[in-house]
Amino acid sequence: MKIVCYQRISTFSELEKNQRFRSLGLWKRFSPNTNFQPFMKILTFLFFIMVFNLSAQEKQSTFTLYKTAYLEKLENSKKYLIAFAEAMPEEYYDFRPAQVEMTFSEQLNHIQQNMEWLSSTYLNKEESELSMITNEKQRIIANLKFSFNAVSKCVQDLKEENLDEKVDFFAGEKNKLQILNLLQDHVTHHRGQLAVYLNLKGIKPPAYTGW
Repeated sequence: MKIVCYQRISTFSELEKNQRFRSLGLWKRFSPNTNFQPFMKILTFLFFIMVFNLSAQEKQSTFTLYKTAYLEKLENSKKYLIAFAEAMPEEYYDFRPAQVEMTFSEQLNHIQQNMEWLSSTYLNKEESELSMITNEKQRIIANLKFSFNAVSKCVQDLKEENLDEKVDFFAGEKNKLQILNLLQDHVTHHRGQLAVYLNLKGIKPPAYTGW
């Protein structure tokens, strides 16, 4: 004669056990000699798959968050720097506060050229086209926009594994994440100097929008 026993999965009253759980399929019939080992192996395997997937999703979420924040910062930095370039009258583009310093236009060109160098050398960005506008102020602003937009496209194409890739930098080996941070920091550094140039000419620097 076959002996059948019932295993309870959740704790409910006896009435619920008979009327509710059985209708919901939460009561299983097992033989006393049932081998649960294969079943437990499957559960263990499914558990590790679930943990791996959750970990991968968390990593992807962090990377997506970083990239979104970086692109927003880059766009705001572009607008903020362009506001500086537009605030200075063209006749003062050759102004320098001291002989050892760059002129206002040289500062802007230096920012643009550094962005081109870092992104094309270390981030696989194609070289941007340069504006041929004869008006110096308009040409510099156009080239700044070209470079910011090109870097933005480059960042959008980055994959998570790219961030940890090592590059041979003149200050020592760096990863691409460090190059991205350096690119932003360099813009901020020289934009701060431009604020001094504007103040020395009696021009109020644009309100901060570089977040």
